[in-house]
Amino acid sequence: MLKILVVDDHAVVRSGLMMLLHGKHDMEVVGEAAGGEEGIQAAQLLKPDVVLMDLSMPPGIDGLTAAERLRQLMPDLAILILTMHDDDEYLFRAIHVGASGYILKSAPHDELLTAIRSVAAGNAYLYPTATKRLMNEYMERMKNGEHTDTYEALSEREREILALIAKGFSNKEIAEQLIISVKTVESHKSNVMEKLGLRTRPELVKYAAKKGLLNFE
Repeated sequence: MLKILVVDDHAVVRSGLMMLLHGKHDMEVVGEAAGGEEGIQAAQLLKPDVVLMDLSMPPGIDGLTAAERLRQLMPDLAILILTMHDDDEYLFRAIHVGASGYILKSAPHDELLTAIRSVAAGNAYLYPTATKRLMNEYMERMKNGEHTDTYEALSEREREILALIAKGFSNKEIAEQLIISVKTVESHKSNVMEKLGLRTRPELVKYAAKKGLLNFE
């Protein structure tokens, strides 16, 4: 059973999602939250497989900030942004903070279920027109000779760990310094290597040097 946490500031939306997911043979709603901070706490307590995260949840922490914090706290957690915002800025920001997927609230129920199962399996999911827009932007950048700096795709914690690894610290030393588990360090390291397209530690050190991250002050 896929354990799902629903985070949305509208009670009616939460109830509708819970009704939709209730009874599905492979899904179970283990909790709900009305805001970003509450969602972070619930995720840490309930350990869901997937978080359905709304974007706009005033007041307090919004969905993007909550998603970024959860990505740092629980690197293996799948976060599916479920929003009414069919907007490039929100889409690109969601990808930047490490969301697993992005789908509109207006999407058919079957598409939402497919998206949940997809991100739970470790895949990324974007609704069809979003995928097309991303491809168009990529092709336009290539056409104009522009190249996206993959460093920008790293979270603040991933950049921190990248610098420490490049300086020669072991996973255990990094864990002690950042007050996190060794397993979390290893997960962040794996994410960094994947995002940067690196395979070995020397490649990582070389990349860090080019980015000016080897300041030992």
